[in-house]
Amino acid sequence: MTDQIRPLVGLLDQVLGDRLLGAYLHGSAVLGGLRPASDIDVLAVAARTLTDRERRSLLDGLLAISGPAHRARPIELTVVVAAEVRPWRYPPTADFQYGEWRREAYLAGVVPRPETMVDLALVVAAVRAGDHPLAGPPPARLLGAVPRADVVRASVAGVPGLLDDLDGDTRNVLLTLARVWFTVATGEVRAKDVAADWALARLPPEHRPVLAHARRLYLHDRYEQERWSATLRAQVRPHVHQVLHHIGRAAGHGGFPAADGGAAALWPSISGQYNVEPNAGSPDPPPVPPPG
Repeated sequence: MTDQIRPLVGLLDQVLGDRLLGAYLHGSAVLGGLRPASDIDVLAVAARTLTDRERRSLLDGLLAISGPAHRARPIELTVVVAAEVRPWRYPPTADFQYGEWRREAYLAGVVPRPETMVDLALVVAAVRAGDHPLAGPPPARLLGAVPRADVVRASVAGVPGLLDDLDGDTRNVLLTLARVWFTVATGEVRAKDVAADWALARLPPEHRPVLAHARRLYLHDRYEQERWSATLRAQVRPHVHQVLHHIGRAAGHGGFPAADGGAAALWPSISGQYNVEPNAGSPDPPPVPPPG
């Protein structure tokens, strides 16, 4: 990881100079350690919005150090303007975001522009909690505190996109849904495997195998090594339906009133996609030990 962090921080310093106020590592590297398929996640705080020239320079530099094309981990870099995140406001705006999933678009000429980024609430909360500066002061000095309601709301808002990716990115979707459930229920952001352990202890036995398999893949396998048996594939959608049910219950009972635009307000349209009744059925079962 150091082999990529140093050139990344050097690139930020070269492009932004004294407009770079801070850079912070977050994600798996901070929450529990990089896994075989983990990205290197960095949030940078700038004094002002990037110029077109700075955007192009940053993009070109990232394309040269990120991803399998360079036998390197994918880098996910988000740049925010300090005044946009302190004091905190929702929905937040990212000034620049680079991710390997957009590489083809970048090569075709697309350059990242400012955009509303709801899940920036999760990033900022994780950066403040992880407190891992690569440059600049501790993150709490530059980043406003994110209210629990916004952390939960951002988690729920990402569910429709996850459902769209279920067939093509099964491992990550299952793990992220488990983390959404964990975050809606607790207000905290944790590593995917930690959230999966928490969810496995609360799922009935018939809905555990697919999440347990996704967790094993996350801990041990790169994406090209990922395999799903026909039996497990058949269990994916029933598992997702079960987890969505629990997310809905947590959103409906979590004290986020619809009048405030919180998680409860978002859930009706989301649950309708999957025919989930958030408050139907028997009460949530008590925790049970996860499978060994």
